[in-house]
Amino acid sequence: MGERYDADSRWVDILAEETGWTVRNLGQNGREIPSAAPAFPDDTDLLIVTLGTNDLLQRRSPKQAAERLERFLSSLSLDRSKILLIAPPPMTLGAWVPSQQLIDASRIFAQLCQPLAEQLGIRFADAGKWDIPLAYDGVHLTEQGHRAFTAGLLEELK
Repeated sequence: MGERYDADSRWVDILAEETGWTVRNLGQNGREIPSAAPAFPDDTDLLIVTLGTNDLLQRRSPKQAAERLERFLSSLSLDRSKILLIAPPPMTLGAWVPSQQLIDASRIFAQLCQPLAEQLGIRFADAGKWDIPLAYDGVHLTEQGHRAFTAGLLEELK
């Protein structure tokens, strides 16, 4: 898996700027939940996983996306205490989200993430509680949204 900048992962840059941490961004535009996990360095302190929105946009049901996420997370070789699953913020009506059905699916998916994290013994946070503004497309974070995401994440990590 090659590294590539994901325009919707600006929060990663903000996190690195605000904390001084070395942050490796594996995000990719359009990335769906991978079928297998890549190897991560042994000195990884924290793996933050926020996936699922693109799976819903590709017409997977919330249950199907959650099942894919479970397979992916189960394949990770990291210590479970080093994994943080973040449920993505719910979609809003926009250029990429033309129906209430997609918005409802994103909310249902987020609700499925917490019990999944508990079952797997990993950490969990719900970005839907962080008041994150989304762009015109109903999916991607605005600049203010990236800052709100980072603030919510830092609060969660305290």
